[in-house]
Amino acid sequence: MSTRFCILQNGPLLPQLEQALAATYDLTLLQAQPDPAAFLAAHGAEFVGLASTARLGAGRELIDALPSLRVISSFGVGFETIDVGRARERGIAVGYTPDVLNDCVADTAFGLLMDTARRFSAADRFVRRGDWLKGQFPLGTRVSGKRLGILGLGRIGRVIAHRASGFDMEVRYHNRRPVADSGYGYEPTLEGLARWADFLVVVSAGGPETRGLVSAAVLDALGPQGFLINVSRGSVIDEAALVQALQQGRIAGAGLDVFEREPQVPEALREMDNVVLLPHIASATHETRQAMADLVLANLASFFATGRVQVAVPGSL
Repeated sequence: MSTRFCILQNGPLLPQLEQALAATYDLTLLQAQPDPAAFLAAHGAEFVGLASTARLGAGRELIDALPSLRVISSFGVGFETIDVGRARERGIAVGYTPDVLNDCVADTAFGLLMDTARRFSAADRFVRRGDWLKGQFPLGTRVSGKRLGILGLGRIGRVIAHRASGFDMEVRYHNRRPVADSGYGYEPTLEGLARWADFLVVVSAGGPETRGLVSAAVLDALGPQGFLINVSRGSVIDEAALVQALQQGRIAGAGLDVFEREPQVPEALREMDNVVLLPHIASATHETRQAMADLVLANLASFFATGRVQVAVPGSL
């Protein structure tokens, strides 16, 4: 009989992470079970650890189906899909993987900003269609020296602000409260930030508190010369309002890595040439995903060695 800790895996992970988990623990893949609910009812009490993803998380129902659960290790920086309150009530530690993805997400944000303003993807399609033989591609918008507004000056937001310095951009931000010693201008309202900015980059947390935060009013404040970039969560933007604002020319364009109902992307967005669409790949590099995988393993190893995860979700044990 194995003395290794029993870990349940919720959703697919990187192959090398799955292999490492299976080499260290008694690993069971929930998604591989013909009837996951029946499996949990029969075997849920066997698992002391849960490995999951930011997309699937661990809701109350799953947590309660695992009465022996002691630790959750999530692959990702978002934790709105994890019932942190329930985990805390149960005395369950919750680890996640922040910081290691800051650079790649910031790079993606700036890539979207550049592409949306200068229309590189649209220009690529223009050349491939043979349209260059018929005339010149329309002018784009300059990035250097413009005003960059950041919604959410956290770990990733600070890196984006640093990237902006290389483009001589003026940076302001909006959070629920000012960030001490940030060195950047603070706008007390999101509408005020949007009204000031040429580019509004959304990098706030997801969840109920920020759902629809970028509203029609915020988009109108951004205005017909302004661009919206989102590398946080699709839920932060009122997607229907965004589609209308783009269709009506009330903002100039958008660069989106995330959507409200992924992987479903509204047809209206796919049809517009002033929108750059990515399939949620902000952290999708070999280097970053490996670092995230390493931290998933480190959180589990730390918990089983010391009773505490290496990097805990805010508000968790």
